[in-house]
Amino acid sequence: MKKTIIATLLSAAVLAPAGAQNYKDSRYYDRQTGRLEYGKQNGRSTSSYRYARTADDSKSPYIGFRIGPSFTTVSSDDPYLDGGSMKTGLNVGIAVAAPVSYSAPLYLESGLYYTEKGGKGKNTDNRKFTYNLNYLEIPLVFKYRHAFDEHFKIEPYFGGYFAVGVGGKIKDFANREAHSSFSDDADGSFRRCDGGLRFGVGASYDMFYMELGYDLGLANICHDTFDTSRNGALLLNFGVNL
Repeated sequence: MKKTIIATLLSAAVLAPAGAQNYKDSRYYDRQTGRLEYGKQNGRSTSSYRYARTADDSKSPYIGFRIGPSFTTVSSDDPYLDGGSMKTGLNVGIAVAAPVSYSAPLYLESGLYYTEKGGKGKNTDNRKFTYNLNYLEIPLVFKYRHAFDEHFKIEPYFGGYFAVGVGGKIKDFANREAHSSFSDDADGSFRRCDGGLRFGVGASYDMFYMELGYDLGLANICHDTFDTSRNGALLLNFGVNL
């Protein structure tokens, strides 16, 4: 299942630049604005509509493709589950957004991501362990797209996310043992559902996009009633907006 999810999302991310090239080869593509400009609007020529649209860009929805590394930890009261040392994984997905205001460039953005989280550390016997927590994640954030000119935007955002675990392994290197990271029983594994806050800032130049964000887990993902375990993830994404 993991390979299928990654292959599907990576295919979309890889094909996006090819679509972007066709988009730039279109006879409707305007190199000054980095956009497709079609015919006339309300009796105005393409040229005059181009600048009206640039000035009021907050009315345009978009779809985006994202891929990049995730740098993750899990903080836990349980020494066996406390993965305080940073672990690197993959983050890949599709973003969709629509304007929520006609007077300001404020967007509501969501999407679907495959995100590899987890941590590594040493237990009470000083034995090394690592675990992977692989999630399908749905963010929901408000994003403000501040345009400096026709091409460049800064895009801070704030909101939350909900995630469901789809795979992963806990590995005990000392005993050469491994078992699933997610289980419905309190057997040293994690709950599947996670959620928390997401915030960060993005930057776009025409259709090209990058962002630095953070997932702050608020849900207790361990089974113990008295201990808590929470995810934390620094995300660096690259992609395109269409």
